[in-house]
Amino acid sequence: MKKISYSLFTLVLLLLGACSTDSLDPTLSQSRSVEDGIVNVDNLHGILKGAHNIMSAAGYYGRDLIVNNEVRSDNCFSNGNSGRFSTQAEYLYNENTDYIWNNAYNLLANVNVIIGANLSSLDGNQEQGRHIQGQAMVLRALAHYDLLRVFGQQHTKSGGSLGVPIVTTFNGDDLFPKRSSIDEVKAAIYDDLETAYGMMDTSFDTSKTIVSKYVAKALEARVAIYFGDWDRALTASEVVIDSGMYGIIGADAFVNSWTGPGTVNVIFELAYSNADNLGPDAISNIYRFPGDAPGGYGDVQVVSDLIELYEENDVRRDILGYQDSGTRLRNMKKYPDTATGTDNIPLFRYEEVILNYAEALFETGGNALAQLNLITANRGASAYVTVTKEDILKERRKELMFEGFRFDDLTRTGMDIEILGSLENSLGKVEYPSNLLAYPIPLSEINANSNVVQNAGY
Repeated sequence: MKKISYSLFTLVLLLLGACSTDSLDPTLSQSRSVEDGIVNVDNLHGILKGAHNIMSAAGYYGRDLIVNNEVRSDNCFSNGNSGRFSTQAEYLYNENTDYIWNNAYNLLANVNVIIGANLSSLDGNQEQGRHIQGQAMVLRALAHYDLLRVFGQQHTKSGGSLGVPIVTTFNGDDLFPKRSSIDEVKAAIYDDLETAYGMMDTSFDTSKTIVSKYVAKALEARVAIYFGDWDRALTASEVVIDSGMYGIIGADAFVNSWTGPGTVNVIFELAYSNADNLGPDAISNIYRFPGDAPGGYGDVQVVSDLIELYEENDVRRDILGYQDSGTRLRNMKKYPDTATGTDNIPLFRYEEVILNYAEALFETGGNALAQLNLITANRGASAYVTVTKEDILKERRKELMFEGFRFDDLTRTGMDIEILGSLENSLGKVEYPSNLLAYPIPLSEINANSNVVQNAGY
């Protein structure tokens, strides 16, 4: 597979950049294989940091994966201010579109080096090495899940069963893998997460900016909700809740929580600083202009009536605001640092776990009402008296808005999606199921790997 071969060069650069020069065998930069260049557990940690850097890129979780799922939903649209995200918002992408494919498979190449390392041959703390391998398995599961929900055929009109190629070894024998089925990819994800959770030790979890033990269960619950595996979602959520390590952030701190490093509600976030920020490509710059002047991109505009979802005292309403003399509704407070783009990006919040738990309880006959009201009680919103599936989806929309969840919530529940043009004008609907709900495999991959079959409709 061409992209996996390409990842070797990327990986060497990441190894050299993420590890200290005194911890890496210097011959790595010459002719020896990547695997042979790893001599101690610290090297594995350096590669793990490099894997996090891949996720932080604008083409992955740094912007595109999140924003694509917002503009293709009923939350946002692209006004075409700089021409960014109009193609995605209007469902006009084609096989020449290079979405997250390369980044996700580069991530897989990096973590597979860690997972494939022989710990007994490395210097350093063996238990920490086992923990790092577990962390890498969580990221491998996340990459396969991201690829599956973007390119898998689970929501297509053709009703196909194709998922994505499963890659579990670095530079292995099968360089041209076929697409596995949706069920096979899902099984691989669950297997990695179960194994990772058993390998990891919370004593090594010292930062919320590096994937930790309970991310394994938070991700398992997320995947299970996506596929309607309700019993699995229930038990995975309970593990996170019963850990006692996290909590819902209160109403008084909710808005300001987006301006600093992770608080009690953050399970895992990507870190950004003045040294490694994305500048104009930061997620903040696409959601709004700096101040009221047209100095940023500002292509992603909020649907004008979305503010009506919120009660007056609901603090989540304060995330929204207007620009351009009060004419454009914007995301103003999530990822607020437009000037430098140094806000951390939370990928797993405890509130999502509670909402996953509430939905799983609803689907299995449990007390979803109590869980849903834990959210409203901490947002200044009215408590629910009874709860429906629509209430849960509405609360997910209000809580997780601008974080990239809405498109998946629409597709997994079989809803039609209205397509909005640059003037917030209707361009029709994507009626569920639709081939447009799966991205095309990039043409460069099709040309490089004859075993990869293109998605229907492209």
